[in-house]
Amino acid sequence: MNRRIDKIAYLFLFPALIVIIIFRFYPIVQAIGMSLYNWSIAGPLKFIGFKNYYRLFIDPKFYQSLLNTFWYLLGVVPATVAISIFIAYLLNQKIKGQGIYRTIYFLPVVTSIVAISVVWKWIFNPDRGILNAVFHLAGLKGLKWLNDSRGIFELLFNAELSGFLAGPSIALISLMIMTIWHNLGYCIVICLAGLQNIPSHYYEAARIDGAQRWQLFWKITIPLLSPTIFYLLITQSIIAFNTFTPVYVMTQPPGGPLGTTSLVVYYLYEQAFRLWNLGYANAIAFVVFIIIFSLTKIQQRFLEQRVHYE
Repeated sequence: MNRRIDKIAYLFLFPALIVIIIFRFYPIVQAIGMSLYNWSIAGPLKFIGFKNYYRLFIDPKFYQSLLNTFWYLLGVVPATVAISIFIAYLLNQKIKGQGIYRTIYFLPVVTSIVAISVVWKWIFNPDRGILNAVFHLAGLKGLKWLNDSRGIFELLFNAELSGFLAGPSIALISLMIMTIWHNLGYCIVICLAGLQNIPSHYYEAARIDGAQRWQLFWKITIPLLSPTIFYLLITQSIIAFNTFTPVYVMTQPPGGPLGTTSLVVYYLYEQAFRLWNLGYANAIAFVVFIIIFSLTKIQQRFLEQRVHYE
């Protein structure tokens, strides 16, 4: 009887499996194969082995895009998750208009990222942007924002720094601000779901023992919300590593001043569809996959130990 049920289950799974193989696994294998060729739309196909990978590991622009991506990830992911937890905690209280607030925060998620990028590009405009207008009203000097290649540490400490020591550029910080705002809605909804799954009797028992509000938050809410936090850290890291549209739409030229907003996926696109180095672009794609996979496994290794389940 069990074997008959298994056969029926496999029969229903078979169409989905075929779709996954054709549209997922086969393109991945094909892309890895393409990375071993000098594959250009203008020239003949030529097998070159691992030369694309060797070129990749000595390419300073690839390392710059990788460094930009790591700065971007470090700036976006922790801030997005922390702010989302705080806002979700507030929205989880018994307040009037709760549904309206939740809708407002979720609106950016269902809005086109291209449209959002255009609006934020205007906000960051150094001459006519609303952000510099607010700075001027407050008596502060405006910034060039998306056109500023200076590192944030260089600006804060008023010192001449370069490379890693200068930190992410002001232009990259601008992209981070927009991305955090855009991603908040999704993360807030996920955090709200996690908060509403925490049994109320934990809080009631703690209040009887005299626990204060901040103790309830740190000793009950955060530990029991840790599976949700763990999920968001992993998924938001993967999303951050795959960011493309804001770089393409908001920065002129794409990649920003001196390439300081050229994230690794944009660099991949540039090699594939502007320079037509398709083999080299596929080598970049495979290395990026390895990096994302390794980063995910590292997060699982060190963060999963701190996850508390009921």
